[in-house]
Formats: sequence, structure tokens, C-alpha cells
Amino acid sequence: MKRLTDYNKVFFVGIGGIGMSALAQWFMRTGYTVGGYDRSSSDITVRLEADGALTTFDDSTDTIADVFKTDVATTLVVYTPAIPADSEILNFFKTNGYDVVKRSVALGIIAQDSYAACIAGTHGKTSISTMTTCILDQTQVGVNAFLGGISKNFNTNVVIKSESPWVVIEADEFDRSFLTLYPTIALISAMDADHLDIYGNKAEVEKAFAKFVGQVKTDGVVIIKKGVKLDHKANAGVRYYSYALDSEADFYAKNIHIENGEYVFDIVTPNGVIENVKLGMPALYNVENAVAATAVAMFAGASENEIRFGLAGYAGVRRRFDVRFKNADLVFIDDYAHHPEEIKACLRSVRDFYPGKPVTVMFQPHLYSRTRDFADEFAAALDMADRVIITDIYPARELPIEGVSSEMILERMKLKDKMFCPFGKLKDEAVKIKSGVLLTMGAGNIDTLIEPIHQAMIHEQ
Repeated sequence: MKRLTDYNKVFFVGIGGIGMSALAQWFMRTGYTVGGYDRSSSDITVRLEADGALTTFDDSTDTIADVFKTDVATTLVVYTPAIPADSEILNFFKTNGYDVVKRSVALGIIAQDSYAACIAGTHGKTSISTMTTCILDQTQVGVNAFLGGISKNFNTNVVIKSESPWVVIEADEFDRSFLTLYPTIALISAMDADHLDIYGNKAEVEKAFAKFVGQVKTDGVVIIKKGVKLDHKANAGVRYYSYALDSEADFYAKNIHIENGEYVFDIVTPNGVIENVKLGMPALYNVENAVAATAVAMFAGASENEIRFGLAGYAGVRRRFDVRFKNADLVFIDDYAHHPEEIKACLRSVRDFYPGKPVTVMFQPHLYSRTRDFADEFAAALDMADRVIITDIYPARELPIEGVSSEMILERMKLKDKMFCPFGKLKDEAVKIKSGVLLTMGAGNIDTLIEPIHQAMIHEQ
């Protein structure tokens, strides 16, 4: 493949995706002409258009801006595997001599000349990578970052400071994308069975993670959550460390308590104890994420005081235990959870932070294959709520699978107070809830309802 300097234009097929939009911003800020296609407009695409991206929401070659048709040799096309194989725009570029690469390949090329801190795991990676970025951003080390969610600190999912040698990357296991990366530091937060439409079984998931860890550069660092087992071969000189919430490991938290609505704790490290760390984010798993981010940041050169300061200022990520509304009677939280383990972790945190309040979950299943593969596990996780409303499956890249629907989950649930609600009526159902905790969950387009629900709650006060 050519070098990035051989191109001056980049077209993104699937530009509205969180990872794709981060790359699009990077290319725009470094002087490229950027355009793209996605199936619908969103807050992300509106921001990209405001920055100059030439976008279309019609999968027709006629809608591609002419600037991307005039010089094939200087136009790089980046696509996400979430785009259907029969996309007219994608196939136009593939059949007309353009250089067409997956998002992961483009990210790997950008990262290859940097010290890369790559955060991987079937869940937790967005919060950990964003916390790490918040710590390093205010150090002398500095940071560039490609994140899997919109950081509230930066109001974006990409941080660009070209003078820093470090780049923090959320390393996505979907479609084995993270295997284009060769980290200086690699962290594994979890390794549950997921993306079985890609991998087939958990053993193949584990093989991919093992290969990823085996790509850590000579004399690099691997940080693995305690309990995660990997069978792999490492490069020479790679050092290994473990982390945990509050059980003994190389990095772990102790003396965890809540003061004035904040978690306060100490972090035990191989270099000593960082005392009196404060984290204003709810959910105990965020303390664990802070421990993980501390480990990465420390090996990247952050000091104890810089770690303490960075975590204290961490404001969170949109759609990650995102408290959108709160009054004396009602709390509205939005979360990206779309795997049974994520749902369980989120619900445990809701119970811890809001004890005694009845919890209503609105859940949008993501992918027919994931619904089929984990119907029992979804049912058991959602049974932890007091009331559950499930809507239509968000198909993303998939076609319907015969016999697979949201009803599969409802049928398996033991909870009595449960119902199906068509997506178009979810907002109306949400605004009926006047007390307790309302928790919206899912990785599909349920996010388009969050602000309308939020505004409706404000107007009813």
C-alpha cells in the first residue's frame, strides 16, 4: 500500500460510526479533503459536516461529491465492515481502481510511527481509553487518541496533539480489527464470548486476543485484568502486569468509599500507593477502570500527581452510565450496554448508587445473531431489573434471521413486569415513568431517543 502522504482526499463508507468519525476528524485536521456516506444523519455527521466533511446519506454513486471522482490515485477509501457487502457506493470504489482499506488498516498505519497504548477487551475499553487520555492530556507526555465514544472532557472521540509521541487507541476486536495494531502497551479488560457471527465460538475469540498480545513490541508492556487467561507467545522483553478492582494484583484499589458523591480510594501499584484518588463517576466498575487507566498512564510516563489530577477531572463518556436527568423522584440513565455481562454490571451499579429505587430498563437488542446466541443470558441479566421494556432488534450489518426476534428474550425472562414496545412508541412509554430509575440500553439507534426523552422530562418538571 502507498503511504498516507500519497493521498490528499479520503472517503469514508460508514462515516457516522464512532470509530470512523474519529479517523475522519484526524484526516480533516491534518489537511485532507474528507467525505463519506452513512445510512442516516446523526449528531456525529452534523459535527463532521460543520468541520467541512462532504457527506451523503443516499447509497447511490450519483451522490458522491465530484472531488472524489476526479483523481482515483490520490483518493483513499476507508470502510467499516458494518457496511453491507451490496452497498452501491462501496462497490463503486472497489471496482474502479481506488485504494480501499478497512478502518482498522488506516488506524494501524496512522499508529505505526507512534508509541501506541492499545486498550482491548469485550467491554470496558471505551471508559479505560478515555480515562487514560484524560490523564495523559494534562501531562508533559501529552497524547493523541482514537476513542470509541464521545468524551465529555473533550466533546469528541479524537484527540490530536501532533507533538506527543503517544497515541491511545481503543482496540476493537470486532472483525479482528485490532490485529492491525502493534502496541507498545496493550491492556485487556475482558475476554467474553462476543461477535460470534465473526468468530463462531469463544475459543476463536481467545485466539484473536492471544495473537493481539503477541504483537506487542519488544520490551513493551501487557496489562491484563486478573482472571483473564491467555495462551500466547510474546516478543522478547515484554513485561506482564495484572490489575483488579480490590483484590490483590499488581494494580488494585483499596479503602474504597464514597465522600460527597465521589468515590475516594487508594491505588496500589508496583511503585507504591497513590493515595486519596477521587473519581466523580458513579458505578463501581469505573473504579476498576480507573485502576486500569492508571497502569497504562504510569507506563506511558505519568506521575502520581498527574494520575490523581487526571482522574479527578474525568467527566465520563456519553452513553456510558450517562446520567441525563435527575430530580427527587426520577433518575434517567443512558448506557451503551449491549452484551449480557455489560447489562449485569450496569444494573449492579444502579442498585448500588440508587438503593431502593425501582428500576425500569428499556433495551434495544443489537444484532439478530447476538440475540440468538445470548438469549438466555440476556434474559437472566434483564431479570435483575424491576420492569423491562424491549423493543425491536437493531440489525446493523445483518439481515433478519428466521425465528429470531426480541420475543426470544422476553419468553426466557422470569420477571413478570415485562413487555414489548415498537421502537416508534418508546419515547411515549418513557415519559410515562415518573419515579425510580429509567435505564435505556443498547448499541443501536436507541441513542436518537435520548435527547427527546431528556427534554420531555425537563418540560414536565
